[in-house]
Amino acid sequence: MQHAIPINTYTSPTVVLELIHRLKVKEVMSRRLMTAGISTPLKEIQELMRRESITGVPIVTGKRILGIISMDDIIQALDHGYIHEPAGNRMSANLIILEDDMPVSFAISYFEKHRFRRFPVLNREKELVGMVTSRDITTGLLVAINREVEAIERLQAKNRPLDTELEGTLTYPVIQYDFEKAGLASMEIKKRLKSHGIPSQIIRRAAIAAYELEMNLVVHSSGGEISSRFFPDRVEITARDNGPGITDVDEAMNEGYSTANSWIRSLGFGAGMGLPNTKKISDEFSISSSPGEGTLARAVIWYTKPKEEVS
Repeated sequence: MQHAIPINTYTSPTVVLELIHRLKVKEVMSRRLMTAGISTPLKEIQELMRRESITGVPIVTGKRILGIISMDDIIQALDHGYIHEPAGNRMSANLIILEDDMPVSFAISYFEKHRFRRFPVLNREKELVGMVTSRDITTGLLVAINREVEAIERLQAKNRPLDTELEGTLTYPVIQYDFEKAGLASMEIKKRLKSHGIPSQIIRRAAIAAYELEMNLVVHSSGGEISSRFFPDRVEITARDNGPGITDVDEAMNEGYSTANSWIRSLGFGAGMGLPNTKKISDEFSISSSPGEGTLARAVIWYTKPKEEVS
């Protein structure tokens, strides 16, 4: 049986174990809530889920949560012909919630124990303040780990001479479904660029592009490699895999398009935003693919071309 969150709470690196006990749920949860009322038709909630690429909608009155409608509830409504009924008739009212000041370690244990895709988060006044998915947790941990690395680098920078030439190539193997190591290429690229005094906005764009391409390999391919080639004026990030390939590349570049299976979606990944985000944040982007022959994606970030960031 797969764990809901791909983090081993016994054998993970010490920094990860420390962070999951130090970080609070409110630091990783999503505060952008999509809610509905008890009288909202299930059909309207279905459209909300499709439009926002979410799989669960809290049913609320004011700031109080009454229940939740999941994707499974919508499927049942479609199968049995009551998709136009109000949410209050069909919502799940037996809720398991998290509190916003709980450690992230509590949230991880909840995902492993209850096997849900998301949990509502309440504050001390029992008001709904957020939702948390496994992707929220892994993304929050990645951000926190990056902060830890930056703090260490700041201490080391005082005694480390700045490199004078920014050239060379770094290559990282990527293993299918290995979420625990996902983000390594992004962190190393960020570290290399920072050591050469590249502007922080440029570094962030390169790190995001590398992370999105790496996650695309983890989720959708059978494995491959991420390569970053550094030049004096730019960095080129290449993602290469050996299959299964993309049938329609143009369609794959549309926001929301995804071929992720149900397990990947249950982890909070596979929303169909990785390739579009990479293209948006890159100065140059290209992708080629064919079924059975793999995919090659290339993103170029120039050091002197600021561009709008992707959040």
